[in-house]
Amino acid sequence: MQNQTIQRLRSSKITALALAVSLIAPIALTATSAPGSAKISHSYQTLYIPRAYTPNPPAGATDDYHCTMVSPKVTQDLMITGNQFHPGNREVHHAIMYLITPDAAKNAIALNRGGKGWSCFGETSIGSGMDALSASKWLTAWAPTKHKGLNSTPAGTGMLLPKGSVVVMQIHYNTLLGKKADRSRLVIQTTPLKHSGLKPLVIKQLPAPPDVPCAPGVTGPLCDRNAALANTQKRFGQDAVNFVNMLERVCGRDPASPPAANSTTCTWPVWQSGKLLTVAGHEHLTGRKFSLVLNPGTPGAKTLLNVKNFNFDDQGAIALKHAQTLKAGDKLQVNCTWDPKLRQQLPQLKKQVPRFVTWGAGSSDEMCLAILGVTAN
Repeated sequence: MQNQTIQRLRSSKITALALAVSLIAPIALTATSAPGSAKISHSYQTLYIPRAYTPNPPAGATDDYHCTMVSPKVTQDLMITGNQFHPGNREVHHAIMYLITPDAAKNAIALNRGGKGWSCFGETSIGSGMDALSASKWLTAWAPTKHKGLNSTPAGTGMLLPKGSVVVMQIHYNTLLGKKADRSRLVIQTTPLKHSGLKPLVIKQLPAPPDVPCAPGVTGPLCDRNAALANTQKRFGQDAVNFVNMLERVCGRDPASPPAANSTTCTWPVWQSGKLLTVAGHEHLTGRKFSLVLNPGTPGAKTLLNVKNFNFDDQGAIALKHAQTLKAGDKLQVNCTWDPKLRQQLPQLKKQVPRFVTWGAGSSDEMCLAILGVTAN
């Protein structure tokens, strides 16, 4: 799942900067209300993909990332207090909804080509250079989950939707199970920002690099890491390989020879204080375990989320029982474990060529990603 933390790689320098500053970003706009203000009223909108889309992966690939702009009725600053994404077919692997700022909306309109959308491996392709870091931000995301109904933001929070902004739905389609036309939709629950008293909830991401060798006894040309990366470049472009190498460096590994294992870890610094309210772990089909640890290796170390039996079909965000205060200087450690033997067992993967698995956009690749819901103190 490429994301705001993993900005589309215009250059390694820009992407490294995005990773370094994105953890607990300052929140510029906050809501105010007088004591004893009236109960918040909500409105609902259903945002459909303008036109049905049939997945069309690049030659030799089974994954397609497609973006479509939708225009919610935003005539005043709003707060999204609930959302529910409805995948239109089983080929939908995951979806990210991006907030496109008013000054970048015209770029989204141009790319949308009359509602047909555009190919968008990585990020939304809106903006260039440093501007790409602020033009599109995660608004919400969906991955397979058993949760039904509206996903409400934590009490007292909402996701800011400024007047004049638009939304881009980035949908990752995987065609291992077919190629059917899709018209996914997003339902949002909103309330006016003014006098709401809600704190803006911001979604942040912390990745760790997978370097998973082929299972014992399994061989093939792509079981060599360099050959697997060449295949990644063929499917998704050189930017995808650049990101793999950059993530290895940021997490303290040698990109030319990182440790190969069925598990990984990466520790990220907290740059600015805030409160952590929700956590989700994201892996792909061979994921087995996920955890997020605050200040690992210290007397005050605390496990914030520990998924001992990762279920690809149930990746919903977990609301912490008590908000966790994060201070500048704290550290957050992301940990993932995979079972490479599943590649020979799962219907979606067993017909695929065996491969050394690195970070990648495809369902047959892997990811290790913590998705955080935070507010400013």
